[in-house]
Amino acid sequence: MKTIHSRTRLLKEAHFHYCPGCGHGIINRLLMEVIEEMDLQESAICVAPAGCGMLLYNYFEIDVIESAHGRGAAVATGIKRVLPQNLVFSYQGDGDLAAIGTAEGFHAANRGENITVIFVNNGVYGMTGGQMAPTTLLDQVTTTTPTGRNSDLAGHPVRICEVFATLDGACYLERVAVNKPAAVVKAKRAITKAFQRQLDGRGFSLVEILSPCPVNWKMTPHDACAWIDEVVSKRFPLGVAKDVEDGSCS
Repeated sequence: MKTIHSRTRLLKEAHFHYCPGCGHGIINRLLMEVIEEMDLQESAICVAPAGCGMLLYNYFEIDVIESAHGRGAAVATGIKRVLPQNLVFSYQGDGDLAAIGTAEGFHAANRGENITVIFVNNGVYGMTGGQMAPTTLLDQVTTTTPTGRNSDLAGHPVRICEVFATLDGACYLERVAVNKPAAVVKAKRAITKAFQRQLDGRGFSLVEILSPCPVNWKMTPHDACAWIDEVVSKRFPLGVAKDVEDGSCS
């Protein structure tokens, strides 16, 4: 029989710890597929976060270093400055990047640090019980907003791509999703493009990925994937927020 598709060898033989229907497993696979296809396994370094992605070293057959909560972009900056020939990327959630790590990510983008951030946006603090995050939608019910997020009390959902797009050091920003096959294909292309921008020395790149979180959203996996199309993407529109194709951004 002819082999049409095979599992990337850069994913270890291990069971994911993620909840059923979670998008992290898809994103993990895409990252390793891209790194294998770009032949970067010997030079790639991943900065893992606190949160749902903290066990990436159990899954990735590349170098992985753990960072403190929110410090992924800062750690990635230090590694890249010492090892500029390496592909360096941080893997961060919405609480990690858009709350405790806002300053680190914002200023890394503003400085034009030649790193890539993989930003997984599922709208809640997934690992610690589904609390409200900076990207939680208005009226969305979480464990800390049982009657829905109220803008008078908690402000509005933060759109990282749009905020970072105003910074001169950011060269490539795109928002994608992993809730259906066509979206997964586009997500893989965006990751490839972001990594290539880094290899070309263009500056800071970020791929924001809308990811389903059925357990904390209190939905079935099917309904969670549909909710991304029907609700989430209305507040967080998919597409390229910024792409500087020629020259360096910094």
